Amino acid sequence: MNASDVREVIVIGGAAAGYTAALYSARANMRPLVIEGVNWGGQLMITSDVENYPGYPAGVLGPEMMQEFRKQAERFGAEFVTDDVTRVDFSERPFRVWVGDDEYRTETVIVATGANARQLGLESERSLQGRGVSYCAVCDAAFFRDKEVVVVGGGDSAMEEATFLARFASKVTLVHRREVFRASPIMVDRARATDKIEFVLDSVVEEVLGDGVVTGVVIRNVKTDERTEIPADGLFVAIGHDPNTVLFKGQLDMDAQSGYLVTRGKSTETNVPGVFAAGDVQDDVYRQAVTAAGSGCMAALDAERWLAAEQGRLLDALAAPRS
Repeated sequence: MNASDVREVIVIGGAAAGYTAALYSARANMRPLVIEGVNWGGQLMITSDVENYPGYPAGVLGPEMMQEFRKQAERFGAEFVTDDVTRVDFSERPFRVWVGDDEYRTETVIVATGANARQLGLESERSLQGRGVSYCAVCDAAFFRDKEVVVVGGGDSAMEEATFLARFASKVTLVHRREVFRASPIMVDRARATDKIEFVLDSVVEEVLGDGVVTGVVIRNVKTDERTEIPADGLFVAIGHDPNTVLFKGQLDMDAQSGYLVTRGKSTETNVPGVFAAGDVQDDVYRQAVTAAGSGCMAALDAERWLAAEQGRLLDALAAPRS
């Protein structure tokens, strides 16, 4: 490769954050290359109706929204590689990014690889995703107004999801595999103080029931092996998220416990100058499409300004008198 092969920006990841970063950088004439991954679209590809994203008053299907994000970025000149990044080298510039044997070089990188909600691993769970099985109460609680739902988990997220769902559902059954919760005492106390929440402990969900939509779950008591069927209109799995950061271990700073990428202050800057992170790969708090898109915009602006500053420093160095 020669210098003309070096991109101004490569976006790794194709979902709300990545496509928004591509849109903004394309409009800034940065010629972004988006290596979007084989499973582009992220978690919204397993989401049915999205009713909380601004600009869609009638709601929109998750996959349809991601297709529209992608088309808009493409309209302004973003290019796409629908494959997975296999290796990166951020040790020097230009940075190097590989897809199999194909190498790409770039002055800046925006990491937008997202995070995956942990699943129970049941076939019935997979078949009913978006049809009553959800991984986000804030996203989907309104669909279960005056209905009965089950929440699985024992951490802070599960308590928060159950408490939030209780604002809408007629009944929330929280299923946890142990007798003791991982959640902080204050979160447990808040959930226990909510009349609509019932606790089923020492139990696991073994099957999600329903033909087309969720109608209930089968749980098994891990101590007695007794199986019970619980009628429900929805199942919320709240057992954590895993950021897609394996590629960047040893190169980008990560939270020691959660594995999420660490960004500096209010920016999207990582510990490597010229590498930025956006969306759920660095956000373990909000995890919404609209916040991911917002941070994708931030990353593109940060990358553009960083490049301009670097070019300014280079021009200053060239203009400096030689001794």
